[in-house]
Amino acid sequence: MRIKISLIASFILLVMQSGIAQNKKPVDYVDPYLGSVSCRWFFSTPAAVPFGMARLSPHTNAHYGNKQGWEAVGYDNRDESIEGFGHFHEFQIGGLVLMPTTGNIKTTPGSLACPESGYRSRFDKNSIIAKPGYYSVVLKDYDIKVEMTATKRVGFHRYTFPKTDQAHILIDPARHQGESGKVLDSQTKLLDNNSEVEGYYSTYPEYVKTWMPEGKINMYYVMRFNRPAKMSSTFTGDVAYDMLRETGGKESGLVLTFDTKENQVVEVEVGLSYTSIQNARNNLDTEAAGQSFDKVEETAINTWNDYLSRIKVEGGKESDKIKFYTGLWHALSGRGLASDANGAYPRYDGKIGQIPIDEAGKPKYEHYNSDATWGSFWNLMSVWSIAYPEYLSNYVQAHLDYARDCGWLPDGVAAGRFVPGVPSNFLGLMISTAYSRHIRDFDVEVAYQAARKNELEWKGRLLGVGKYDLKDFIEKGYIPHDVEVQGWKFGASHTLEYAYSSWAVGQMAKSLGKKEDYRLLNTMGYNYKNIFDKSVKFMRARNRDGSFIKDFTPSQVWNGFQEGNAWQYTWYVPQDVAGLANLLGRDIFVNRLDSVFTESAKKEFGGGKSLDAFSGLTSIYNQGNQPNLHISWLFNYVGKPWLSQKWVREICDVFYGTTPEHGYGYGQDEDQGQLGSWFVLAAMGIFDVQGGAAEKPTFQMITPIFDKITISLDPKYGKSKQFEIITKRNNNSNRYIHSAKLNGKTLNKPWFYQTDLFNGSKLEIEAVDQPDTKWGSNYKNAPPSMSTVK
Repeated sequence: MRIKISLIASFILLVMQSGIAQNKKPVDYVDPYLGSVSCRWFFSTPAAVPFGMARLSPHTNAHYGNKQGWEAVGYDNRDESIEGFGHFHEFQIGGLVLMPTTGNIKTTPGSLACPESGYRSRFDKNSIIAKPGYYSVVLKDYDIKVEMTATKRVGFHRYTFPKTDQAHILIDPARHQGESGKVLDSQTKLLDNNSEVEGYYSTYPEYVKTWMPEGKINMYYVMRFNRPAKMSSTFTGDVAYDMLRETGGKESGLVLTFDTKENQVVEVEVGLSYTSIQNARNNLDTEAAGQSFDKVEETAINTWNDYLSRIKVEGGKESDKIKFYTGLWHALSGRGLASDANGAYPRYDGKIGQIPIDEAGKPKYEHYNSDATWGSFWNLMSVWSIAYPEYLSNYVQAHLDYARDCGWLPDGVAAGRFVPGVPSNFLGLMISTAYSRHIRDFDVEVAYQAARKNELEWKGRLLGVGKYDLKDFIEKGYIPHDVEVQGWKFGASHTLEYAYSSWAVGQMAKSLGKKEDYRLLNTMGYNYKNIFDKSVKFMRARNRDGSFIKDFTPSQVWNGFQEGNAWQYTWYVPQDVAGLANLLGRDIFVNRLDSVFTESAKKEFGGGKSLDAFSGLTSIYNQGNQPNLHISWLFNYVGKPWLSQKWVREICDVFYGTTPEHGYGYGQDEDQGQLGSWFVLAAMGIFDVQGGAAEKPTFQMITPIFDKITISLDPKYGKSKQFEIITKRNNNSNRYIHSAKLNGKTLNKPWFYQTDLFNGSKLEIEAVDQPDTKWGSNYKNAPPSMSTVK
């Protein structure tokens, strides 16, 4: 009898769990704190909407600073106290902290080792609710419940206080936060109604110092409280001044004090802008009018769910769904709005630009902040072009505005200032990719001319727009090792990267019938051969006289290669994988590539368990950084597709995790969503080594992680309504393709043209648990390469 009852109970539990799983929405799988140990400044911002300017998040160590401008700082899941809640979280941009407290006023954050030394508070980790669009936590030292949500440009706070006559909200805008750099100036003012605060602050980030020394970044805000403060105080550093309403300068701010009953709520709405206080106010009026906190929260969560639902996955493991939708969340949150609701945007020269207005009185597109596009063609741009084409369109149109303003396509922009995290500049490739993927709702000729100039011109080129060493590449066919900027020598990696981007823009020229441009750019695409050392069969930096540099070993980092070594960069020929295989020899190509993954698996495909964004730079393969993100797919080009099926899945299972410590390797660089986007593509089993830039782009295949994937497509961009990928297998261990059909027709090659996806179709895959070395093994029927396409 007991056995029967136990079986019945187990069955009921299984049914209940199945029901819960079936009722889950994509937003429920997102874990904002996956990988949040030793993570980047812009990494974990739950209270936000897709691509929002207002990206609210708790800080634990943000004020500790960031000497080099990129180190892990802001929120670390290991920390036990919170020092405030910030609004701006972008590459090189940050700050505007609010912190609710009670008791005696404290005006400095204090230390992690001694929370009581400042206004920070210990917090109850069990009280945290963090999901896309909403965040809440209980501050234990003050017994305050904090809740946050957001619209595009407005942050919403709700603080539930205990009974006290010393309920404070501290406004701390003028302190170094995350990657933002030191504060140059600020002003904070309480208006006469005692319920509204306005101000601004200026910062000088490290990358602005490097690439645009004359620049600074300005941030503006207007705050509205749901009740007037009974009194105000200002502070500078650790000194407070009672009854003052206005302050300015470094480390200055304002404290508003209230009387509160038990569980009384104080709400704050914060309008943001990069252009002016007036536009911050307009953003607040436009997006917060008639809104309640609960309504904004509901809308934010529903917006996220709608966006994440554009790619629906079914079957597979729950842990993989967490990785998938968290990665997709990162793809939509790494780069935030820079323009205002009225279309104003910050120009490179400190002036205010204006986006064209449509017939309804709204901006035709929007501007965004961004790090460099380095590597994004293998992840972010692919995900956007498939499921979010309107955002790739926005990026192109925004950069055409930049090109009109300053004459060039700047790669890396923070509130209008030049901040190329990597100065290779792939904006021409981005434009070519958008065009090839039928995103063309912009002036195509203007876009092409900007892309062409990016690849072919150097006279008068501004330092901060990137490709500062283009002259040698064009005149010599490679960049000599003696070219040095800011103390770095990247001639070898830049030669490879410029060859790739030249080919990409050449593909657009070909599509537009610009034959002379095509021939010139396509020829430059072969310049990768100029740094291939046949004696060692590695890419290698060369001196100006043509000789290869001495004292060379393939594992040396920074020796001509940015953030990598010759082991990693020798594979950097995405435009011509067939040509690279010929240079190496096909057997060497396959054996070396396979051995690279066999060996790197010992370090979990990165830097092992060392918590460091650069921990994998010395490895022979590094999933934690952009230059390597395509090479596990290269077996599809040499008749060994089962090895791509094997190693891509191993990377998905081993490098990617679901804990705060182990999310993207161990503390490796989830750079504005690039590693998360890579997992999204890998989990769907589709990838384009050429970054979508070919005249006729393709997708290479492996076995998807999920049983069924439905991608919603946008007919506005030359696409049908949806594309389905269905995988038939006995269990999750079946990762090898035995057979495939595309639209009911047998597919015997590990790739297909993107038109098959965008036209709306169905890909069916039969998976088995052992490699099928016959399927797709005819290397003569490999995906197109530059040297195999006329």
